[in-house]
Amino acid sequence: MQNIKINDQGIYLDANFIASPNRDARPDANDISLIVIHNISLPPNQYGGDAVTALFTNQLDPKAHPYYAEISHLKVSSHFFIRRDGSIIQFASCNDRAWHAGKSIWEGREQCNDFSIGIELEGSDYEAFEPPQYQTLNVLIEAIKVKYPIKAITGHSNIAPDRKTDPGPYFDWSSIHT
Repeated sequence: MQNIKINDQGIYLDANFIASPNRDARPDANDISLIVIHNISLPPNQYGGDAVTALFTNQLDPKAHPYYAEISHLKVSSHFFIRRDGSIIQFASCNDRAWHAGKSIWEGREQCNDFSIGIELEGSDYEAFEPPQYQTLNVLIEAIKVKYPIKAITGHSNIAPDRKTDPGPYFDWSSIHT
């Protein structure tokens, strides 16, 4: 029997859980079949700090950085955020719909938030991700696949190619154990 790491409430037991208000019920609670990989850094290309948590909890101070003034109004979240050191924060239960994909389509299905789990990696399109991030990501993906009927793993750029480029050219897809 496999070690259960995601409980029935959709909480990953190895994550620090910080609830985001930017989530809601899925249209079909049994339809969780896609994992979407993203990258994020706030300010852009800078790592560490609490700005991502502030963004996902609607507490980003628009005066703290010029870029924050442009994005502080956004109501966004992700299920998970994996920092450069491999530590992980969960912002929404996997059973809930997090607001990470935006206008999106995967294999003819629109609104990928409805049926996907979003995982943000602390990073950018301009540099490699860290080995601890891949280690955490692989353990997390395995836990998700044990709990939910995942059919595919893709990047944000593949579901919203006209708008998004993440996880970017430095994401090493061969490091993911699918």
